Amino acid sequence: MPKRPYNLPPMTSLLSFEAAARNVSFKAAAKELNVTPAAISHQIKALEQELQFTLFHRFHRGVELTEGGAYLLVALQRGFEGIGEALDQLRAQRKGSAVTIRSSTAVSSLWLTPRLAQFWKSHGHISVSQIVNDLNTSIPDCDLSIHYGDMSRETGPCHALFHDQIMALCSPRFAEQHSVRTIADFRHVPLIHLDEPESGWTDWYGWARILGYDGPLNSAHRVNNYVIALQAAQDDMGAVLGWEGLTSDLVASGKLVKLVPETVPAPLDFYVKLHNQSSDRAAIVFKWLTGIAA
Repeated sequence: MPKRPYNLPPMTSLLSFEAAARNVSFKAAAKELNVTPAAISHQIKALEQELQFTLFHRFHRGVELTEGGAYLLVALQRGFEGIGEALDQLRAQRKGSAVTIRSSTAVSSLWLTPRLAQFWKSHGHISVSQIVNDLNTSIPDCDLSIHYGDMSRETGPCHALFHDQIMALCSPRFAEQHSVRTIADFRHVPLIHLDEPESGWTDWYGWARILGYDGPLNSAHRVNNYVIALQAAQDDMGAVLGWEGLTSDLVASGKLVKLVPETVPAPLDFYVKLHNQSSDRAAIVFKWLTGIAA
C-alpha cells in the first residue's frame, strides 16, 4: 500500500476531529457528519494514538480542547479554507469556460453556426465552442450535442429542433436542363448520393420508394459529406436530397430549388441533448436553441 503523502493521518480522522473541536462536542460532530458519537470518539482516539498527543480533555459532561488540540484545529481550518478557495476558483473557471456543442459538419455549417451569431448578440457573456464530428461516437466532455435520430431512446434532457421534410433539390440551371414530371423520371436524372451509412439519413431509393417508385435510379455522383453534396448540387452536378431544416437558407437565397413538389417526412428528428446539467450557461444555450426551434 502506498504511503500517505505529507505524513498526514487519515482524512476521516482529521474531519472527525475538526467537527468535534469546532462544535466542542462529539455528539454534535456525529450529527453533522451523520455518524454515531462512538464513531467520532473512535476516530479521535486513533488520531491521538498516531500523534501520541492528547487532543481533548474528557469530562463527564463534555470535552475541552487541549492546547495542542486548539493548535491543530487552527491549522486544519486554515488548510480547509485554502482548499475551499481553490475549489471556488476551479468552479469559477468552469463557470466562465465556453459551452461546448457537438454536432455534425452539416448541422454545424448549415444550421448551428448561423444561429449562434444571433445568440452572441444577446448573450455576449457566454462563449460557445463547437466540436464538429461526423463519427457516431460519444464525446463525454461536451455540454450539449445535436443529433439526427430517435429521440425517444435518449435519457436526460432532450428537445426536438425540427421535424423535417425531405425534398429533391437542385440548382436553377439544372432544373431548366432536366424536365422531371414524375418520380419515375428520376431514373434519367443525375443524382448525388450520400454515402454515410451510420448517419441514418434517407437515401434516394428510400425516398423514391415512399413516393411509389421502386425502380432503378441514376448513380452519377457519390460523396461522403452532406455539405459537399449540397455544394455539388449548387455546381449543377446533379439533384440532391434536401432536409428542409438544413437547406432552408439555400432555398430562400435561390441557390437551390425544388426539382419536384413532392416531399417525404423525415423518419428521424434533429434534436439537441443537454449533457452538463450542472452548468447554468449550458442550460441557457439549451433553452435558447429549443426556443428558436419552437
